[in-house]
Amino acid sequence: MNRPLPLFHPDTARCWAASLLLAALFPLPAMAHVAQGDISGGFAAGFVHPILGLDHVVAMVAVGIWGAQLGNPAAWVLPVTFPMVMALGGALGGLGVPLPGVEIGIAASAITLGAMIVMAAHPPLWGAGTLVAIFAVFHGYAHGAELPESANPISYAAGFVIATGGLHLLGIALGLIRRWGAGSRLLRATGGLIAATGAWFLLGHFGV
Repeated sequence: MNRPLPLFHPDTARCWAASLLLAALFPLPAMAHVAQGDISGGFAAGFVHPILGLDHVVAMVAVGIWGAQLGNPAAWVLPVTFPMVMALGGALGGLGVPLPGVEIGIAASAITLGAMIVMAAHPPLWGAGTLVAIFAVFHGYAHGAELPESANPISYAAGFVIATGGLHLLGIALGLIRRWGAGSRLLRATGGLIAATGAWFLLGHFGV
């Protein structure tokens, strides 16, 4: 009779990591940048907005995965930098400050971050942080520009920042599989899927 594996056994950890990976890659509805139905409350609307957009999800998870690949201090610097700068981008969007190429920037973020994961790139911390911050502006702007008229801007911003942090944590958790067996190769394959998703959105933006 087979005995169940202990909770913290390496094989159990692999199973948890694989489950998280499948959850992250499960095809979500491509509902980015559309109205959120009857969700009119500021915090609720802000919280669900990044979660319901596949282009946002893959980029934000990628930040966590890449940070985990880089190790400390990048593992926490990148996931902290992104929401902070994203809030600034959200303010720009809410104020209607012009920012060209927002959709292109969002798609490019998935392509670039996915490529960083595929290559297991290890740039200087300031370089990785700058790259993440630039993409955060585009993501934040998209959220802010679609602020529901009935929503409170502060609670809306709090919602999408908290949701973003959760997606980063998911990415960090997925990144931990690099410690086991073929985990590094699996992460690189995930990076390839993220980059391909970004390319798909980019082609769709141009009507290809």
